[in-house]
Amino acid sequence: MPDTIELVVEDSAKIAAEDVAAIENLIRYYLSAADEFKSILNHAPGNHLQRMAEQGQLTKKLLGPRTKAIIIETAEGLYASDPEDYCVGWMLRNNWPYIAAQINMLKGLVDAGSRVLTVGAHIGTHAIPLARVCLQVDAVEANPVTFDLLEMNIQLNGISNCDTHRVAANDKKEGVRFLLNRANSGGSKRKPLHDNPMYNYDHPGEIVVPGMPLDALLGDRVYDLIVMDIEGSEYFALKGMAGILSKAKHLVMEFLPHHLRNVSAVTVEELLETLPAFGSLTVPSLNKTVGREAFSEVLHYLYDNDIGDDGIIFSR
Repeated sequence: MPDTIELVVEDSAKIAAEDVAAIENLIRYYLSAADEFKSILNHAPGNHLQRMAEQGQLTKKLLGPRTKAIIIETAEGLYASDPEDYCVGWMLRNNWPYIAAQINMLKGLVDAGSRVLTVGAHIGTHAIPLARVCLQVDAVEANPVTFDLLEMNIQLNGISNCDTHRVAANDKKEGVRFLLNRANSGGSKRKPLHDNPMYNYDHPGEIVVPGMPLDALLGDRVYDLIVMDIEGSEYFALKGMAGILSKAKHLVMEFLPHHLRNVSAVTVEELLETLPAFGSLTVPSLNKTVGREAFSEVLHYLYDNDIGDDGIIFSR
């Protein structure tokens, strides 16, 4: 990187000296990121997690340390997203069809009179589109950073039928040790029982968040659809919402074997014990729907073959 910058202007009379200085300072500021650019480019192609982390750090540096969010215009509305987020935030900025496909699938499970509960609402990419087509949405989010963005996005989009709750869905009322991931803020999670580099590649902060059973918080409400994406805390959340589950029509839940093994350290059978109310299971990644008698077989197949699914669907 050069130590000095020479700015050549064809007609210097048309630009003031203070403007030249401002432009030089701006160029110098962006050139200071050259080392970060080189570091990202030098990573092996397979090291995508480290690349995500460094892209996030670089974006934060370029935008300045006081930049809380960037505003993204999408087909579903406006979203404020953390500049460091190179997962959902990056998908939104680049109009990835993945998010639209998820939303369309969820919309197919509700109607104008439906009530929806999103557990792990993140910045609202599910809650806000569903609120536009449903009667009422409750959005639960444990991460205080993304919770602020969730509330900001509800305001940005003029949503009036979505209640927010900053709490970790749990099986008991207690403080929950929680990791604040940066490159993938949606990957923030309770501190895993068994560590793994994929959980701390972006040097997450660790805090304690309030945890409580959702039956104690929302147990008087009936939901047509529950959407759960809480990065391995499913077992604890489901144990604490037996009453809510007993009345729900559908539960859409992320299923990742490494979360069961490492974050909660529970078996497929232990997970299924929390789900007695449902009679059918659809696994989009397998293009298969089965009855309750095959729940264990299908989930064991996913678990044993380390196959993840962003939204398996339990229905009555």
